[in-house]
Amino acid sequence: MTAHTAVPVRERSTWTPKLVPALLVCLAAPALFVVQIVWLGWILLALAVASGILVDRRAGVALARGEEPSIARDVSLVAIGQFIVSLIPLHAELDNAAFVRFTLALGGAVVVPYVISRFVYRDYAIRFPWRGGGRWTWWQWAWLGGVIVLGYLILPFYFITSGVYRNWPEVTTPELIARLFVGVGAVGIWDELFFICTVFVLLRRHFPDLTANLLQAVVFVSFLWELGYQSWGPLLTIPFAIVQGFLFLKTRSLWYVVTVHLLFDAVVFGVLVHAHNPGAASIFLI
Repeated sequence: MTAHTAVPVRERSTWTPKLVPALLVCLAAPALFVVQIVWLGWILLALAVASGILVDRRAGVALARGEEPSIARDVSLVAIGQFIVSLIPLHAELDNAAFVRFTLALGGAVVVPYVISRFVYRDYAIRFPWRGGGRWTWWQWAWLGGVIVLGYLILPFYFITSGVYRNWPEVTTPELIARLFVGVGAVGIWDELFFICTVFVLLRRHFPDLTANLLQAVVFVSFLWELGYQSWGPLLTIPFAIVQGFLFLKTRSLWYVVTVHLLFDAVVFGVLVHAHNPGAASIFLI
């Protein structure tokens, strides 16, 4: 099965028993990353997997190596990824220890579900279609420009007036600025590998595209909240998460959604440097 394999559209419905484990695994994200009650998040992850097993058994779906998509298997992969991420604090830091923590935890949250899907479940549910979708169309190029313009107009106002730029370390030396650049870009790429190519792809095997997209946005935005996008940040991150899912469906290209994300994050990087160095020359209007 490919990353886009799902139950035929006519058979995918939001209001099925599968929604219970899917909601539980996605609602674990606010518990883990927003209110940060880790034990509650872990309980929700466990309940998601347990309820998924129950739903599969009642539907006669094989729990191991079955051809039909299993909600228990797919929810378990999402749960494992979230569990691994929850093992570290997500506050932005730029020291060597933080880089190691983020690399191991975020890398593990992508690699471990992928390995289990491919070599244990053998359903090949998770793939990373870097070259999917063919040549970029005019609207794809236009949207890249639109992302830069929207980021330039919105992000400085958000970060500076809300004060959330303080959730990132002060970057006042070339070394720290370079570390911030690498960190922001790396996390941006990871966002697409986990939230889109793992969470979204797994959920849309069972639900209509819109439902799966809204569910993955809950996990996406919760992670970004702990990372630092707080205050009224969800008014920006929720639409961004949903649009990224939509773009992945339209383009079938991981490379494209990563490019969009990196352009957005380039503006974020510039705003953070500007906010921590207000006396320096800046291209921003605030």
